[in-house]
Amino acid sequence: MNGGVNGGTTALPSLGWLGIARLGLVQAMLGAVVVLTTSTLNRVMVVELALPALLPGLLVALHYAVQLSRPRMGYGSDVGGRRTPWIVGGMAVLALGGFGAAVATTWMADDRSWGIALAVLSFALVGLGVSAGGTSLLVLLAKRVDAPRRASAAALVWVMMIVGFAVTAGVAGRFLDPYSAVRLMTVSGVVSLIAVSVTLLALWGVEGPGRLVASPAPAQAGQAAKPDFMAALREVWREPDARRFTIFVFVSMLAYSTQDLILEPFAGAVFGYSPGASTQLAGVQHGGTLTGMLLAALAGRRVGGARLGSLRAWTVGGCLASGVALLGMVVAGSVAPHWPLRANVFLLGVANGAFSIAAIGSMMSLASGHNTGGHNAEGQPREGTRMGLWGAAQAIGFAVGGLFGAAASDVARWLIGHQGSAYAAVFALEACMFVAAAWLAARIAAPALRNAGAVSSSAALAAPLVGPADAQALRAGGSS
Repeated sequence: MNGGVNGGTTALPSLGWLGIARLGLVQAMLGAVVVLTTSTLNRVMVVELALPALLPGLLVALHYAVQLSRPRMGYGSDVGGRRTPWIVGGMAVLALGGFGAAVATTWMADDRSWGIALAVLSFALVGLGVSAGGTSLLVLLAKRVDAPRRASAAALVWVMMIVGFAVTAGVAGRFLDPYSAVRLMTVSGVVSLIAVSVTLLALWGVEGPGRLVASPAPAQAGQAAKPDFMAALREVWREPDARRFTIFVFVSMLAYSTQDLILEPFAGAVFGYSPGASTQLAGVQHGGTLTGMLLAALAGRRVGGARLGSLRAWTVGGCLASGVALLGMVVAGSVAPHWPLRANVFLLGVANGAFSIAAIGSMMSLASGHNTGGHNAEGQPREGTRMGLWGAAQAIGFAVGGLFGAAASDVARWLIGHQGSAYAAVFALEACMFVAAAWLAARIAAPALRNAGAVSSSAALAAPLVGPADAQALRAGGSS
C-alpha cells in the first residue's frame, strides 16, 4: 500500500479521507439507482398497475442471480490492471438498466407482455452493472486504503450510501407526486444521468495510472500466459482463507436477510402492530444498524492507549451479538406482548451493523493480501476475483434468505399452529446461523494470527482475516 513495486504494479499513495469520500459518492450513486429500481418500481407494479407481487419479486431475484457474474467481472479488472473503467462502465450499464426498468414498468400498463420482457432485460442489466461497478469499487477501496483505516473507510462509504438512499427516496418521491408514467420515466432518467455524471467526476484522478510497470518475468523466463477465468477462480477457491470467507459471507448474509421479510409480519401478527407502527419498527432497526456501523468504525483505533478491538473481534462479536438479540426475539414470540420489542429490534440492528462493517473491512484486508498486494504466487493480481467471489456469495445469501425466511415462517405456522412460537422457531434458526458464522470467522482468523508473528499494530488490523455488504444498504453494497 505504501509504495514499491509488487507483481509488476507500481503502488500509489494511500487514499486520504477526501479520496475515500469520493469513492463513497460513487457507492451512493450505485445505491440511488438500485433503490428506485427495487423499491419504487416494486410499489408501482403492485399498487398502481395492480400486478401480482410475485412479478417484482422475481425481477429482484433475477438481478441477484445475475450477480453470480461478479467473479468474472472482478477477474476482468484483474487482467486489465485498472478498476476505474469497470466502475464507470458498470455505472453506465446500471443507469441504462434502471431507466429501462422504469420505461418497462410504464409500458406494462399498455402492453403487459412487452413491458415484462423489457423489465427482464433491464433488471438483468441492473445486476450486471452492480456486479461490474460494485465489485471493482470495493477492490479499489481495498487497494488504496491503509489497514488502520479500513473499518472507518467502510463505515464512511456505507453511511454515504444510506444517505444517498434517503436523499434519493425523499427528492424522487416529491417529484413523483402526483404519479404519472411520464413523471416516473423522467425521475428515473434524471437519477440515472446524475449517477453517471457524479461517478465520472468523483473518480477523476483517484486511481491514477494503475499498472505503470509491466512485470518482465513472463517474457524473460518464458512463463505461460495468464490462466483463463475458470483457472483463476479455481486457484482462488483453493486458498483456505478465501474459501472459508466465501462460506462465512453466505451464511452470515443468509442469517441477516432471513429476518428481512418476517420482522414486520411478526410485529403485526404477534404484537398487534399496525402497518404504520411496523414500518416505524423497521426504521428503529435501520437506526440501530447505522449506529452499529459507526461503532464498528472504531475497530483497531486507540483510545486512551487501548486498542478498541480488531476487525476479527468485531466480526465475531457482531455475529454472536446478533445471535443473542435473535434469542431475545425468540423469547418475545413466547411472552408477547410483554417484551420490549423496540429495544430488542434496535439492539439487533446495532449488532447487524457492527458485524457487517467489520466483515467488509476484513474482506478488504483479505482481498488485498498480507505483503502480497493481492497477487498470487506468480505475481498475477487476484484481488478482483476474490472480491467477486465474495460478492456472488453475498448476493446468493440475500436472494435465498428472504425467500427462506418467508417460507420457513409459513411452514412453522403450519407445523406448530401458534404464530408466536412459529416465528420464534425461525428466529432461533437465524440465531444458530449467526453462531455458525461467528465460528467460521474465528477459523479464518486463527491461521493468520499464528503466521503473522510479531507485527505492527497497523498490520495486525489486516492480519485477522488475511491468508480479508443495507438490509437495503447491504444489498446495494453488495448489491454494492
